[in-house]
Amino acid sequence: MSDNIQHTTPEEAAAKAGVLIESLPWLKNFQGRIIVIKYGGNAMVSEELQDAFAQDIAYLRFVGVQPVVVHGGGPQISQMLDRLSIPSEFKGGYRVTSTEAISVVRMVLTGQINPQLVARINQHAPFAVGLSGEDAGLFGGRRRGVLVDGMEHDLGHVGDVVQVDPQPVLDQLAAGRVPVVSSIAPDLDRPGSSLNVNADAAAAALAVALNATKLVVLTDVPGLYADWPNRDSLVSHLTASELRELLPSLESGMIPKMQACLDAVDGGVDTAAIIDGRQPHSVLVEIFTEQGIGTEVVAS
Repeated sequence: MSDNIQHTTPEEAAAKAGVLIESLPWLKNFQGRIIVIKYGGNAMVSEELQDAFAQDIAYLRFVGVQPVVVHGGGPQISQMLDRLSIPSEFKGGYRVTSTEAISVVRMVLTGQINPQLVARINQHAPFAVGLSGEDAGLFGGRRRGVLVDGMEHDLGHVGDVVQVDPQPVLDQLAAGRVPVVSSIAPDLDRPGSSLNVNADAAAAALAVALNATKLVVLTDVPGLYADWPNRDSLVSHLTASELRELLPSLESGMIPKMQACLDAVDGGVDTAAIIDGRQPHSVLVEIFTEQGIGTEVVAS
């Protein structure tokens, strides 16, 4: 017998079996259902977390769930703009995106991050296929400004997703594939022009259009804190009405993520959750365990 064989004790085997049994009702609940997962934050820049995320997505597909991934790429966009000596400016939490910068945004999102993520998932099985919000009319966007200290500021090529045609994603799901969508949209008012859109909001809009069962948003914090920075105030579960009351008082960086959860639930998605993407396999923990991880939002 080889000395390299690792022996599992009966206790360890029982613990592993317990984890599998705990997942059983959730496997039944999500069988054949669509789950939209917004991929971003630390999970995008750590090699270990990238691998863990790809494994999670492949696992979901193997057990009969239909995952759809939507990604942004803020850190990578900033790095490329710096490398090209294109200045980055933020107003009200949004990146001001010039005509020069939007070309870089498209290149990084659609030409760099998307194929890299597709390749990682496909290391486990040839399921993933890359899509852009510009493909086949998937997204339609309109420019937006931002209010800072009561004044409206122009953001350039930045917009909101105002129109979604889910058919390109549904076609890929019907073919047994895992769609991986980059968060960029054509400008409906300026044909031939592109818009940098918030990936959290894009994921929520897509989840609603797909009639998804769940939206999961990866973040760089354990969840929503009702009284930040008091770390004892982590909220594990709240209703849409409770979130609506909390929203104006939240820290600015958390507002787009929680707004995305609220928009998804208001649009008919059963549940939406923000989870800590710094934790390996946090997607599986959220979906297949009783307690989950992070903060979950439900209609009522």
